[in-house]
Amino acid sequence: MRLPTHLARTHARASLIRYFATATTEPRTPQTVIEKVVQKYAVGLPQGKAVKAGDYVMIRPEHVMTHDNTGPVISKFNSIGATKIHNPAQPVFTLDHDVQNKTPKNLAKYASIEAFARKHAVDFYPAGRGIGHQVLVEEGYAFPNTLTVASDSHSNMYGGVGCVGTPIVRTDAAALWATGKTWWQVPRMVKVELKGKLAPGVTGKDVIVALCGSFNDDEVLNAALEFTGEGVTALGVDDRLTIANMTTEWGALAGVFPVDATLLKWYDNVLSKLELRTFSSSAGIPPPPEHPRINRRRLDALRATSLSSDRNAEYSSHLIFDLSTLVPHVSGPNSVKVSTPLPVLEDAHIEIQKAYLVSCTNSRVSDIAAAAAVMKGNRVAPGVEFYIAAASSAVQQESERLGDWDTLIMAGAKVLPAGCGPCIGLGVGLLEEGQTGISATNRNYKGRMGHPKAQAYLASPAVVAASAIKGYICGPASLDPAKLPATKAPTFSISNVPASTAASASSDEPLYTGFPSTFTGPLLFAPQDNLNTDGIYPGKYTYADDITLEGQAKVVMENYDPSFATLVAEKRASFAPFDGACKEGVVLVAGYNFGTGSSREQAATALKAAGVPLVIAGSFGDIFKRNAINNGLVCLESPELVRDLTEWYAKDGKRGAGGRKGELTVDMGMTIEVGMRDGKAVVVSTSTGEGMTYTLRPVGASVQELWVCGGLEGFILKEIQAEVKV
Repeated sequence: MRLPTHLARTHARASLIRYFATATTEPRTPQTVIEKVVQKYAVGLPQGKAVKAGDYVMIRPEHVMTHDNTGPVISKFNSIGATKIHNPAQPVFTLDHDVQNKTPKNLAKYASIEAFARKHAVDFYPAGRGIGHQVLVEEGYAFPNTLTVASDSHSNMYGGVGCVGTPIVRTDAAALWATGKTWWQVPRMVKVELKGKLAPGVTGKDVIVALCGSFNDDEVLNAALEFTGEGVTALGVDDRLTIANMTTEWGALAGVFPVDATLLKWYDNVLSKLELRTFSSSAGIPPPPEHPRINRRRLDALRATSLSSDRNAEYSSHLIFDLSTLVPHVSGPNSVKVSTPLPVLEDAHIEIQKAYLVSCTNSRVSDIAAAAAVMKGNRVAPGVEFYIAAASSAVQQESERLGDWDTLIMAGAKVLPAGCGPCIGLGVGLLEEGQTGISATNRNYKGRMGHPKAQAYLASPAVVAASAIKGYICGPASLDPAKLPATKAPTFSISNVPASTAASASSDEPLYTGFPSTFTGPLLFAPQDNLNTDGIYPGKYTYADDITLEGQAKVVMENYDPSFATLVAEKRASFAPFDGACKEGVVLVAGYNFGTGSSREQAATALKAAGVPLVIAGSFGDIFKRNAINNGLVCLESPELVRDLTEWYAKDGKRGAGGRKGELTVDMGMTIEVGMRDGKAVVVSTSTGEGMTYTLRPVGASVQELWVCGGLEGFILKEIQAEVKV
């Protein structure tokens, strides 16, 4: 490690009433440890207010990380009229996504980000230093009992070291740079109790892969997870980081492990290495400078502060998972909600063409060592390409010192720079049409790691290495079946806790001046659950910063339905301009967990630019909803409307296979009118004139104001201008 150089609500099983923070006169309200951490970083709370799940709060996080998307954030920062960083110690820039791209355009982009960091004295980590999430852990920006956010969906990983990490979007990052704060809705709380102990050869990756496959009905969707139980004690920090990292794929907004003896011992080891950076033990040689974030004073203060959940803290659900019943698991193909015991897949003899030991999920020192132990004395199978990339330069340096890095290279592995690379679908080594790959990464959505017609599986580093040797998905020779539990589904259970009655339903509010009283237009139905951001806005366009809104509109939903953009464009031609009362446009209705996946803001802006001012779904991915609110795209939930449209128009009355004619976007000539005062939605068939009425919960005044301002960016500009006038 080195010091940074300055200037160099589930929809099915649990419900939650969401409300604004209000003062209370009762004795201290029981809180979870996550709520307590958020309380520390909330600003402007009423006297005596205890932060609880569902509250909208203004937060001032310890740090905010941006990566290759720093460029667009700079543009937003400049466009809102900001001229200086509110607190230069708060942002962190880490270039990690497109590090293989050596084109003049990308190098110029990276140079401009570095120049901005120098100008504003922001901590900057160049391409090659490592993946941002790993860097934040190594350098102490993600630290126990703190709140750190990042403009990336895998900021959940910080929970592995007891830090509440949660994703934000680009506009939020610009707001944080300019003001030091942004808004956040505290998620519902879910307790995940881990019992028992893992058998030899079973890893943290197997735990989270099995959790995603076992609790695969959105039990933790948009929740903050608190890991507890005696099973946590036996998990090392690297395993905890892996599990926390993939709570994103599980659907959660945060996944936090306790600050316990295991974690404190890990930090002691980190600090010992930092203190050995020079030969300070020799007479006359001064000790190295104190690390600004990982140092003895801070660790002592952490030990002296006991922060834990109160006995009567409220949780929406309590999940229990028995680690002792778990065998190695593999995720996929092309879905984290499908997980299969490794012995079952071994019998299937699934051939692979590519294997990957990359990403912030499983490319730490222990992961590389596990893969090297399997690879030692073996070779990568003919016809298989095995790609490796360390999570950071510090990880690679340590693995080289231990000899593990050279072991992998000698076995035929192909080295990539420390960075995201294939995991995000950038650079060399991507899956080609018809190929199958197995990876130690976190996400295997269709088309993410290459061609949409490729098959992607996820597994632990040892299983990836063994599969690279054999040429098909299998476990390492060291895996002793006699020491494993029976090959069956692991033991798990769930108990839902009744929602607290403390939250009162929001009262009717007058419309904010300038907000439409009605949204109306043709209704299009996408009969699909978990329609992710890759489907809405393809990843290959995400970091092409010169694509205009018009350009985004032309490729919207391309990975889901290539004809969608053209269909919307044809309907948009007849829309009347907004008259201050009625907003016309296409209203898209989709299934549950719409917009799950990455934090790319374009998934929202592309829909709005195409002529979709309103999306109605059974439920939304929270990051997408945040992007939508920040950019003036209205999102409403109506399980009843989704249910009826599915029954009437989806193939076989089920979502997932398009309409009755196989079409991916159903256009049955329906129109919809949604009143924003009462939430009444009237759906009418233009062919029969018959209609149905549904009741939706309209958005509140705060969201309405953001819409009128054109989004959070415009709202911040208004605030800055108001301060200047004062």
